[in-house]
Amino acid sequence: MTGNTTNTDMLLGVMGDPIAQSKSPLMHTAALKALGIPGAYVPLHIAPGQLGEAVQAIRTLGFRGINVTIPHKIAVMEYLDRLDESALAGGAVNTIVNDNGVLTGYNTDGIGYVRSLKAEAAPELAGARILVLGAGGAARGVISALLQENPASVVIANRTADKAHELAASWQAAGSVTGVSMEEIAGIIPDSDIVINTTSVGMYPYPDELPLDPGLLHKGLVVSDLIYNPLRTRLLEEGLKAGCSIHGGLGMFIYQGAYALEYWTGRAAPVETMRQAMLEAFGVSEADM
Repeated sequence: MTGNTTNTDMLLGVMGDPIAQSKSPLMHTAALKALGIPGAYVPLHIAPGQLGEAVQAIRTLGFRGINVTIPHKIAVMEYLDRLDESALAGGAVNTIVNDNGVLTGYNTDGIGYVRSLKAEAAPELAGARILVLGAGGAARGVISALLQENPASVVIANRTADKAHELAASWQAAGSVTGVSMEEIAGIIPDSDIVINTTSVGMYPYPDELPLDPGLLHKGLVVSDLIYNPLRTRLLEEGLKAGCSIHGGLGMFIYQGAYALEYWTGRAAPVETMRQAMLEAFGVSEADM
């Protein structure tokens, strides 16, 4: 499977703003090596105003595939030729596949996240009452995949309440989904089973920030954070102190990357190799997790 080129190294990358903190190049470089596929995976710092030109450059330069991260997951959709069902359902794209100049957008965030959440923290999501913080591209993919698991309810909280209401309205046919402002979560967390942070609050280089008042956390709650850098965010540390089960973003990051790699290569991703590369990058062992 190739992009615009044949018999050449596979060219892959990730576009975002900022991008220096991304561990995707490390993880995918290790994966390509494990699969014996010659190629490169490069970080691409793309400012919002450059997005259209950057997408055109994917074709021009013969990239086989691109991951898309903050803040481009929604805006990138208008520049693509095709959108997979996962991208349409989630309303965001995190993976682009280039088939001889035809660019198709996929969303592997949602399936990657749910696979990780079920494996590591909450095996049964049916009937769960879930609070999602944030209404951006990552939230869309995650909520779309969560709704496939038949939760009792999903509440979306966002600083701009209108955005949360609008997002909730788009899923009315899929289940009980409501939107609220961040000020309203104090009344919702006591009855929630799972709280998921999809915002960038607490991400490196600002690891001390919190997306909510830690005093709201209660025993028995599953606290999940999509952030993987740092591996254990301050939100997760506060969750531990409050007697919560915690779930970090590393598993989601690995699985979303694995699904993307499978789209690009047509081969099963070396998930264990990818996980090891990430643990080494953070200087931790499996025992520390």
